[in-house]
Amino acid sequence: MLNRLIPHPLLSLTLLLVWIGLVNKFTLGNLILGAAFGLVIPMLTAPYWPNRPRLARPFKIAEYIAIVLWDIVVANVQVAMIILFRKEPEIRSHWIKVPLKLTSAEAITVLAGTITMTPGTVSATLAADASAILVHCLHTDDPDAVRDEIKSRYESRLLEIFP
Repeated sequence: MLNRLIPHPLLSLTLLLVWIGLVNKFTLGNLILGAAFGLVIPMLTAPYWPNRPRLARPFKIAEYIAIVLWDIVVANVQVAMIILFRKEPEIRSHWIKVPLKLTSAEAITVLAGTITMTPGTVSATLAADASAILVHCLHTDDPDAVRDEIKSRYESRLLEIFP
């Protein structure tokens, strides 16, 4: 019964929090409306998620979010330093192919979004067989190190979250 009422609890919570963030005012009415969205939307969309991914280790999700937020702050400073203090000929942009161990479409989407949200990198395309993602890096002297950092910092954690 509870599974039918709340078929996707994480989505319900996310919808509630996004609604509160969008209205930018915490009131009882906004909380009730956000909770209603959080209950109704997952119920209406549940048939379209027949093989929804199983999320494991919720504390790893919190750790992943904290790491990504920290990396976004650090990357903002790094990109600002590149823009302000490097001359154009000194900037070494690279296309980097990152092979993937991830198989879940949701996990690959989270990885691509993480790469794109981090200033200085953009996920450009995914291989047709989802075996690799192409990333553009604004500046690096060592493309292999960037690839290895993406795999160790993000992909390894996502493998634990999306088993």
